[in-house]
Amino acid sequence: MSQELIASLFLGIGLAASAGFRVFLPLFALSLASNYGILELNESWDWIGSTAAITTLGIATVAEVFAYLIPWVDNALDSIAIPLAAIAGTAVMVATVSDLDPVITWSLAIIAGGGTATAIKGANAAGRLTSTATTGGLANPVVGAVETGAAATVSLASLFMPVIAGILVVFILFFVFFIYRKLRPRRKTA
Repeated sequence: MSQELIASLFLGIGLAASAGFRVFLPLFALSLASNYGILELNESWDWIGSTAAITTLGIATVAEVFAYLIPWVDNALDSIAIPLAAIAGTAVMVATVSDLDPVITWSLAIIAGGGTATAIKGANAAGRLTSTATTGGLANPVVGAVETGAAATVSLASLFMPVIAGILVVFILFFVFFIYRKLRPRRKTA
């Protein structure tokens, strides 16, 4: 495996994880990176660096970030954001992985990209429901701000330090698993 391929895999997984926190933020980061020549994408994804894509994804990012700061709206948004995160995670993986057979690229994109984004988004949604139930939604803006910060951090790390971002994603997934185990209902033993 070439270093370029390994870096593109870590980049894709990092951006997919970021999509688990905020659907549009990693796509916006990818759009800016492509536009400014920081990142070269697959030829079929050159459109994402266009002015129209930057504008559209920028507006969607700002709207999403602010929507997650409003209690109850954030819970409603999670119901549509989980499948969107899977799509965004798959998309960023396809856009960034280079020099692989299309079957392998799409398999990795669906499993690693979509799977990572869905796992993180599902855990976030469960955490937000717990926050709503325990604080009446008062803590939800804090949760939303932390998630946005995580999305921005992972997106930037993915673009500039993909291997570090990959390690960060592993830690995030362990944390998500830990939170999930704490939040899930316990079985009663008879």
